[in-house]
Parts: sequence; C-alpha cells; structure tokens
Amino acid sequence: MHYHKLYGHKTWFSNGQEYLHGVKEIFIQEIYKQTLPENAYVLDCGANIGLSVIYIKRICSTATVVAFEPDSSNFKLLKANIQSHGLQNIELKNVAVWNQNMSLNFLSEGSMSSKINFNEKTKQSNMVQAIRLKDYLTKKIDFLKIDIEGAEFEVIKDIKDNMDNIKTLFIEYHGNFEQNKELTELFEIIKFNGFHFYIKEAASVYDHPFIHNKDFHPQYDIQLNIFCFRNN
Repeated sequence: MHYHKLYGHKTWFSNGQEYLHGVKEIFIQEIYKQTLPENAYVLDCGANIGLSVIYIKRICSTATVVAFEPDSSNFKLLKANIQSHGLQNIELKNVAVWNQNMSLNFLSEGSMSSKINFNEKTKQSNMVQAIRLKDYLTKKIDFLKIDIEGAEFEVIKDIKDNMDNIKTLFIEYHGNFEQNKELTELFEIIKFNGFHFYIKEAASVYDHPFIHNKDFHPQYDIQLNIFCFRNN
C-alpha cells in the first residue's frame, strides 16, 4: 500500500497507474464537475478507493454521500482515505450494487477492474452481498454515479421506472459488440426518463474500429462515459 498527499491529506492506493489515472480524470479533467445544491444527496456506486467521494465533497462540502464498494481491498483504502481527509456525512457500504438483494460471485482484484463474476467461480472470486439500487431511489437524488464494471445495464433496466427522483446521472458503460442491443436500450431508458445525454469515450479501445484486429480480445469493446442531465 502506498500514499500520496492529495490536497494535503494522505491518500492511500495500491496501484500507482490506476491512481494517476483517477487523479487525472477526477481532479484535472473533472468529469463529475457540476453545481450541486446545499446538502446534496449523492449515491456513488463503485466508489473504488474514494477519489470520487473526495471530489464530490470538495465541490459540495455539505453533501451527504452514500458510497458503495464491494471489493474488500478497495473498501479498506476507501475507508482509510475518507478518514484521512476528515470527511463527514459519508456512509460507506461494502456491498455490490445490483438488481436484487442477494449474494453474488464477485471477482476481487483490488483494482478498478473488480466486478461481478457472471462466469464460473474462480480462485480469485468470492461471495459478496449485493443491494438493490432501486431501494435507494425513494427520495431525491441530486447525483447518482454508476461505475460498476459491466453491471450497468441490468441495474439501469431495473430502475427504469424509478428515475424521477434523480437530478443528474453519470454512467460509465462497459460492454462488448454483442451487447449493442443493450446499449441501445440503455439510451432509450435514459431518454424515456426525460434526460438529455452527452457521451465521451472512457477508454479508446480501438484506434481504427473498421479494421480492428479480430485476434485482439479486450475485456470490453466499448467503454463510455455517459452524462445524463435535465433542463430544469
């Protein structure tokens, strides 16, 4: 475990490359930048080591944040970083976000790539508790962030009739070409719920998609940052 002084506070991490990527994306590019109201209520699904939580509290010090992180190694760093930065009104939950309250097979890598394992149980996987996001949407949500490594579509599909309370929504979408129909449906759900959306590549997987090497098999063919917002 290593640390870096971020805004004068020790910030713990295990993977230097991932940490630098997170700092660049969150604090330099400011992908979550927005105007949050006083005492904003924020749900951070896939909080990792807490950089997103730290940023949210910097732009809205009075915000209450519920942060979900299922990977036990990441959760330990998340907890340490929240304490190191002296952040208040943070509720940390060592659980996965899913479409049911249940136990799930989870691939714990102690990194940004930790995810629900939909395949056979492996030595790297273990059982974690999952919560149903839908149960948390009974009150006004000023900002909902969903970055859950491939589980986004199933969760969004489950909450499609409960999104009226969400003011702004960020989805980091992870998918493959075979899931293009799901991606299309995801945009339809967003549009149906009255959101406008803006899309950026979260990762440039193929430099030349028309002639991509079919022997190249990345974990995801498509990684998108989807920014959803309302006019009012």
